[in-house]
Amino acid sequence: MAYDLEEQEQLASIKAWWNKYGNLLTWVLIAALAAYGAWSGWNLYQRKQSQQASQLYEEQQKAAQAKDGAKVLRAATDMQDKFSGTAYAQMSALVAAKTAFEANDTETAKKQLQWVIDHGRDAEYKAIASIRLAGLLLDGKAYDDALKLLAGDFPAQFAGAVADRKGDILVAQDKRDEARSAYQLALDKTDERNPGRQLIQLKLDAIGGAPAKAAA
Repeated sequence: MAYDLEEQEQLASIKAWWNKYGNLLTWVLIAALAAYGAWSGWNLYQRKQSQQASQLYEEQQKAAQAKDGAKVLRAATDMQDKFSGTAYAQMSALVAAKTAFEANDTETAKKQLQWVIDHGRDAEYKAIASIRLAGLLLDGKAYDDALKLLAGDFPAQFAGAVADRKGDILVAQDKRDEARSAYQLALDKTDERNPGRQLIQLKLDAIGGAPAKAAA
């Protein structure tokens, strides 16, 4: 009988607790399940997006090899419209820019590179786009715009390439002292095994630069 009484007290205690907190607990469980469902759905969506973007990028690569500029650009546009959150969007814009440049369509190349700078999510791709766009601006004699583009922060591995491009622009502006400093920095920041060092050294020598220092 004492056992039955104790059991009834426990049941009463549980019932009282449920009456007080049961509704809250139910909503917490619902929220947790909803969050898990949303998370799972988002991951599935991301995987599907990445897979579709990969297929589109592969098609673009084939078009680039076939020198089909129109198809390359169309693939880049579709990628930016539908899969802008994937790395493939940045990669496809760089491919489109290169294809357009090779076809002497400088304006399209600039637009594709600018898209990567404005919408890219990876610092490395943005750096590549900035350096290449600065080169196109140099060709168009937009020197101040080119230098401004290279004035921001870049990943450390691009320090040499950025300094080299700055040197080219400064030479075009006939600012030789500044150009020497830029080329010297480019040498200091470029690995000795990088074949590009030879070209940087030639450019430095051409403007009366000093012998190259050891790479940092």
